[in-house]
Amino acid sequence: MNLSVNIDHIATIRQARKAVEPEPVLAALLAEQAGAQGIVCHLRGDRRHIQERDLKLLRETIKTKLNLEMAATPEMLNIARKIKPEVVSLVPESPNEVTTQGGLDVVGHNRHLALYISKLKTAGIRVSIFVDPRRQQIEACQQVGVDLVEINTGKYAEARKDRDRLKHLEEVKQAASLARSLGLEVHAGHGLDYHNVRPIVEIAEISELSIGFAIVARAAMVGMVQAVKDMLALLER
Repeated sequence: MNLSVNIDHIATIRQARKAVEPEPVLAALLAEQAGAQGIVCHLRGDRRHIQERDLKLLRETIKTKLNLEMAATPEMLNIARKIKPEVVSLVPESPNEVTTQGGLDVVGHNRHLALYISKLKTAGIRVSIFVDPRRQQIEACQQVGVDLVEINTGKYAEARKDRDRLKHLEEVKQAASLARSLGLEVHAGHGLDYHNVRPIVEIAEISELSIGFAIVARAAMVGMVQAVKDMLALLER
């Protein structure tokens, strides 16, 4: 299974002091050196962590693939067309949230998203949607023309009781199976760490995981290269 490393929280540390380090681009290069197959970053409207400067440097330097998470706004469409990441992942965005809360409501915004996605694909960019593991939402993703989906594993990761964890794991499994049957590439992420990732790895339809916070947190103790290698070892099938 492939691993894409989200470097947002490296930028969060930097922006906490409005400093010049730690350098998110260096973190991305170290993650690649350790074996990561992609780099993820979220350019938010409020620029709370990743900056446009980071995005430009990432585009110029990384050798794997760049996955740009962003809201489906006119501003971000212009930026994506200019930067041309390999993948754009459309996510919901709220100014008051600490991190992304739930998947994008594709059913409720299908007309807007279909037009928006067509513009990105015309620019030669593959498009993903971060989506909750719900049948209607997965089916709507296929209808609006995305290439792949990233299934939200947040409820699974946050569950504290075994029965709740198993329930949410089953929801992810069913969503992955449905998405694959509809011809979509299937990724997953949100809240995954070194302790809960293995059951997700065992879902055959999922080809890639996007993991950020857990890797950055471990990197603070052991370094980015070791943190990525530790995660990659858990992703082996």
